[in-house]
Amino acid sequence: MLDSLTQVVVKINSILWGPPMMILLVGFGLVSTIYLKFPQFTKLGYGWNETFGKLFKKDQREDADAQSLSSFQALATAIAAQVGTGNIGGVAGAIVSGGPGAVFWMWITAILGMSTISVEAMLAQKYREKRGDQLVGGPAYYLSKGLEGKGKAGLGKVLAATFAILIVLALGFIGNMVQSNSISTAITEAFSVNPLIVGIIIAILAAFIFIGGIKRIGKFAEYVVPFMAALYIVGSIVVLVKFADMIGPVFKAIFSAAFTGQAMLGGAIGVSIKTAIRYGVARGLFSNEAGMGSTPNSHAVAHVPHPAVQGTVAMVGVLIDTIIVCTATSLVILATGANNAGKQGVMITMEGFRIAFGEFGAQFLAIALVFFAFTTIIGWYYFGETNIKYLFKSKTALRIYQVIVLFFIVAGSVQKVDLVWELTDMFNGLMVIPNIIGLFILLSEAREMLFDFDAQRKRGEKLTYHYKYQ
Repeated sequence: MLDSLTQVVVKINSILWGPPMMILLVGFGLVSTIYLKFPQFTKLGYGWNETFGKLFKKDQREDADAQSLSSFQALATAIAAQVGTGNIGGVAGAIVSGGPGAVFWMWITAILGMSTISVEAMLAQKYREKRGDQLVGGPAYYLSKGLEGKGKAGLGKVLAATFAILIVLALGFIGNMVQSNSISTAITEAFSVNPLIVGIIIAILAAFIFIGGIKRIGKFAEYVVPFMAALYIVGSIVVLVKFADMIGPVFKAIFSAAFTGQAMLGGAIGVSIKTAIRYGVARGLFSNEAGMGSTPNSHAVAHVPHPAVQGTVAMVGVLIDTIIVCTATSLVILATGANNAGKQGVMITMEGFRIAFGEFGAQFLAIALVFFAFTTIIGWYYFGETNIKYLFKSKTALRIYQVIVLFFIVAGSVQKVDLVWELTDMFNGLMVIPNIIGLFILLSEAREMLFDFDAQRKRGEKLTYHYKYQ
């Protein structure tokens, strides 16, 4: 039964993730890059300074009120969602299925995705609103209100409702199955623990954070995300130092396979350029989520003086997620030859660390994965919560959502990995469509905000913006 369902979903994904999706994602990234005058190159430095330059200053860490998050907390929540199993298991799967060339197309997706995610963040800031005593925002809100302002109220409501339903299914439910599946698989492999027990423990810990609301989620992300990212990057660097002689051949294989198909270092046999692009773009999206409409839900509630500020900060998330963390995983896998070990998903990356450090390496990866996947569960839960609030006004609906998420976390810990990953790809793909349609329509508004931001900075003025919710 499960095998048949997997085959059906694989067929759907072969159509969904075909040329039309590639054109939508890469096309919008390219159009927005040119239209906004290459913000990922001209504004990334500002975003980096805004993120890390003020990190240890009191006004940066305590500038959020009870209704919002600081800019760094919003970014940390976004990165918590971005840096997950896609960076470990997803990258590994892309290399095995799409060859080393898939890594190159991940990079292209990330570079163009920086522009895309900056547009999402700015629009989310502009169209956020108050629900009770909390700020909320994201694609559902800018699709409904933004398109209404363009005289397309009916289309906006349809796109917003469609997106809200899909993100709840894609991330809150199915996506969190991927995360718990990866945690249980890694822990079972490294420490021989019953996967069901792992799933139950994950659900209990997650529930504790869910109950605390956005402020507890933001605090959790603020402290845990930098630690987990640094831990993994340092571990990867140590592996690469040990296999330093392979770094040159690895980069050669990545660039060669990106344009010629299969190259040296093994991996998928007879891989076409199309397949490399398919898996590189799909896993790149799953990893950094640019264009998918997920991270704007956290960027919307950042306490910043101007939407464009959070637009620049959002780009830093893609840089960290894909250019740094995903590249670290790719180099470890290809340098150690773990992609030829006949493993699946996170087991491939785990094999790379095992080749480098024996069982200690496998245990290190398992611990890193627990951090990655668990923080993603928290981030994705929050994204789903924001859209539950859009769809329903009652607190009862939110409680029901929380219970269902916890069920999927436990269920995911014992599911078959192929089906879970394919379902995630399918729902992620469906989620992109209404969001990208809205982004094309609202792109001119993002440019207006960015140009206003540039003009104020050029005049040396203190950044200001009139938020409608105030």
